[in-house]
Amino acid sequence: MDPQPVATLRRTGLNQEHHRLRARMVPFAGWEMPIQYSGIVEEHQAVRTAAGVFDVSHMGRFEVAGEQAAALLRRISTYDVNRLAPGEGHYTLVCNPDGGILDDIYVFRLAAERFLVIANASNAERILRWTREHGAGFHASLDDRQEATVMLAVQGPRAIDTCSRVLGPAAAQVPKRRCAEIDWQGETVFASRTGYTGEDGLELIAPVAVGSDLWQRLLAAGVTPCGLGARDTLRLEAALLLYGNDIDEQTNPYEVGLDWAVSLDDGADSDFIGREALEHIRERGPDRLLACLRAEGRGGIMRAGCAVLDGDREVGHVTSGGFSPTLGVSIATAFLPPDLAAEGTCLSVDVRGKPVAVRVVPRPFYKRSKTS
Repeated sequence: MDPQPVATLRRTGLNQEHHRLRARMVPFAGWEMPIQYSGIVEEHQAVRTAAGVFDVSHMGRFEVAGEQAAALLRRISTYDVNRLAPGEGHYTLVCNPDGGILDDIYVFRLAAERFLVIANASNAERILRWTREHGAGFHASLDDRQEATVMLAVQGPRAIDTCSRVLGPAAAQVPKRRCAEIDWQGETVFASRTGYTGEDGLELIAPVAVGSDLWQRLLAAGVTPCGLGARDTLRLEAALLLYGNDIDEQTNPYEVGLDWAVSLDDGADSDFIGREALEHIRERGPDRLLACLRAEGRGGIMRAGCAVLDGDREVGHVTSGGFSPTLGVSIATAFLPPDLAAEGTCLSVDVRGKPVAVRVVPRPFYKRSKTS
């Protein structure tokens, strides 16, 4: 497939900031996005040791409001959002009737009848359209907030402290996996204690009018600008899934360890899309499992598509792979038969015709200390 012409790419409200910093820009999911500034490894280490900020404004975000907002979101997602109190959020999935994953999303309850939905950039328009289509008959409104806002992810052991110095003390008071709306410069900034790096931090949504100022103030406070390259190495170390690589419409939640994002105990009358199929999959068990593979040496870098071998027998393919700057070895995820996905199993991965010895290891590859 030919790359999308630059002239047709969408640009976030922070696009000029990236060019001012001379970031290397690339097409991604229809957007012109920074893949790196100083370098992927340097940016990766900044997040692991201090704080980095990512422009993630390409991600979808829309509000669902009204007396049946919760009912609509329950209809389209696997997690029972009725359980959320205002200020709480939860990771969930949008599935098709066969139980295949259309997208993995995050839903935040802002108020009793008001929710915020965050979708992947590649699926943003589809999930908004899917919600509208299945919202017919529900007393709920949808408000697409993507064009009017920017979205930043501030991540790392110093992220919360830095955000509190820029946004005020309210930023440090947001509990993990929860959210709040903060007044800043006369505008409302959404802040959630969530992220995609394995580190603590905040994801911020601000009106475009103050987006550049917020970005610049974070950088002035010592936060390192980071691109999509470091975002990918960080999320791989944390074994966080990437749509299109690790999950898609041919993937169900149980084979990728996302059973915790599926609520099946709230009564048969809660008929969300894909429920019947997922009940059957849970009963019979998955045919394959996503496993974490760690190279035993430095024989090569595993990449998506590499074959996984048990002796001379091909038993799977790498879905995500790369070099881990934190661990100093190649790591990957791959679908394997359940009997080979057990921790400690020794296999090999074909990297450009050369077998690289690997071992199945616990998920995630990297986990921050409880004190960080």
